[in-house]
Amino acid sequence: MSNSSIEKLDNKYNFKIEYKLINNNELLKSRLSEIPKSSGCYLFKDIDNNLLYIGKSKKLRSRVSSYFNNFSDLTPRLSLMVRQITEIEIIVTDSEYEALNLESNLIKTNKPYFNILLKDDKKYPYLCITWSEKYPRIFITRKRRNRNDLDRYYGPYVDVGLLRNTLFLIKKIFPLRHSKLSKSFYREITGLDLEKISSEEYRKIVKQASMVFQGRNDDLIRILENKMSYFSNDLQYEKAAKIRDQISGLKLLTESQKISVPDSSINRDIFGIVSEKNIASIQIFQMRSGKLIGRIGYSQKLEGISESEILQRVFEEHYINVDGIEIPSEILVQYEFTNKQTLEEWLSQLKQKKVKILNPKRSNKLKTIEMVQKNAKLELNRILNGIQDNESAIEDLSQILELNTHPKRIEGYDISHIQGSDPVASQVVFIDGIPSKQNYRKYKIKDNNVYIGHSDDYASIYEVIYRRFKKWSRYKKDGGDLSYLINSKNNVINKELFSDWPDLVMIDGGKGQLNSAIKALEDLNLEKDVILCSLAKKKEEIYVPGLSKPLNTDMNQKGVMLLRRLRDEAHRFALSFHRNKRSKRMNKSQLTQIPGLGSSRIKDLLEHFNSVDAIRIASKEDLMKVKGLGANTANDIYNFFNND
Repeated sequence: MSNSSIEKLDNKYNFKIEYKLINNNELLKSRLSEIPKSSGCYLFKDIDNNLLYIGKSKKLRSRVSSYFNNFSDLTPRLSLMVRQITEIEIIVTDSEYEALNLESNLIKTNKPYFNILLKDDKKYPYLCITWSEKYPRIFITRKRRNRNDLDRYYGPYVDVGLLRNTLFLIKKIFPLRHSKLSKSFYREITGLDLEKISSEEYRKIVKQASMVFQGRNDDLIRILENKMSYFSNDLQYEKAAKIRDQISGLKLLTESQKISVPDSSINRDIFGIVSEKNIASIQIFQMRSGKLIGRIGYSQKLEGISESEILQRVFEEHYINVDGIEIPSEILVQYEFTNKQTLEEWLSQLKQKKVKILNPKRSNKLKTIEMVQKNAKLELNRILNGIQDNESAIEDLSQILELNTHPKRIEGYDISHIQGSDPVASQVVFIDGIPSKQNYRKYKIKDNNVYIGHSDDYASIYEVIYRRFKKWSRYKKDGGDLSYLINSKNNVINKELFSDWPDLVMIDGGKGQLNSAIKALEDLNLEKDVILCSLAKKKEEIYVPGLSKPLNTDMNQKGVMLLRRLRDEAHRFALSFHRNKRSKRMNKSQLTQIPGLGSSRIKDLLEHFNSVDAIRIASKEDLMKVKGLGANTANDIYNFFNND
């Protein structure tokens, strides 16, 4: 790419090269010379003053300088970060210990992008408690980004079955909300009136339940036993009996968690790691009084980082995100950490008790670490087998379509409607053969020729592909070099600016749907830049531009099966969006039949109750609690749904 092209890109995306320290030696030298040699934290910022990274060091100047002096040796991830640095902020501390504490607090508060070593791993679920809500919920999720900072996460848990069973028993022991149900639904499920339970009282119940996921079953049982004794002495036998049942359930749960491990009487966390083919599998066993209360797992690319460095970073990030009371008094690690004493001081302050970090070389403690390593090895084998299967499928698909390079990012598109009603489209993305759900996209079809009673899948496909690639048509028209982009996928700058360019686009359908996509690309002058194919359902036949007949393939060969998985996921995602859109329309249309109920009131009702079903079973008193809804309107709504 020419210098002028790079300049156009930088201007277009507000990346002003002259302000980047890596491109301005004089500015860089001046800035580095201002950095003290003492301990403290450094904050890297980009041109928009966004925090990129927060780090700590005993010797700030040498640590910060190393990013720029050894730039050519940096991993792609760090290289990408350094290319964006325009400002360095320094906070000096009196000791490395203070720097560690400060770094922890700053990362928690600011969540810089490049500090997130451990990305959300969709293989493992988390448990979430929504403390941000008036009546918190407890549920299992595989997503933890972009939620409220008040919400609390535990995990990610490797043993999904144990997690689900634990949560099932917890919800039997304690009267908890299962989802975003209305208060009427809560009453139907639990037999309790949420209105009669204050937010403060309900949060106390959730806090008790959360103690189980903190490994504090025994503490919770002691609290409940004292409470039961109080109610019994006060002759409140019904309340005492309920607490007795809760204690029995907790003891049953505690017993079900027990496993046999060597030297397991002490509360401890055990960290182990194994790696192969540049992939590391890390596991953390959480042992409390001889019971395994959690098995947490991560997988991470090594990218030139040693196992000991990865393990230490996992260690630090893990304890940054837990409450002090959850930290055990003893932690076993597979490798000796370079700043063990500092870490012990940091954890001891968080816990308010002495915490030891041990790297055992013999005895039962070493056997415990070896047990964790065995489990990490099993998980690594599973990960590698999945990677190998995907690599084999991608290679086969490359041969089928005669591609010069293996398609890393594949996009799939599908249309969903019922006789033209509520038409929508889906864009799903597979990266390295694995669904990348954060890159999925939904489209509402806007074509006026698609309406109830008249569908047109060809027009819908044309619209979606046109909208998807319209920005690239503008970029090409402005002088952008797409061929350079396509042939330089490994370039760091391109990763930064053009991460959503697909290596292959698959359309769900046959020759007709494919031709509609081709027409859209021709109108955008991109028909030679985007690689297209389609997959027809009946015989799983693959069509490509320029050929009237499908390719000669076997529906069960790996490359075809990869496209089938992509097509099925696109269909599922489109259908889900269509059903949701149709349901909202039908709900709204049902409410419009109620006399005197306008669009503003309908919106208020749906925001309050979340669904028409909840409105249908609501009492008049419940309805009147909707903001601005008077007694007469509430009466009309109630009579509409309850008039035989």
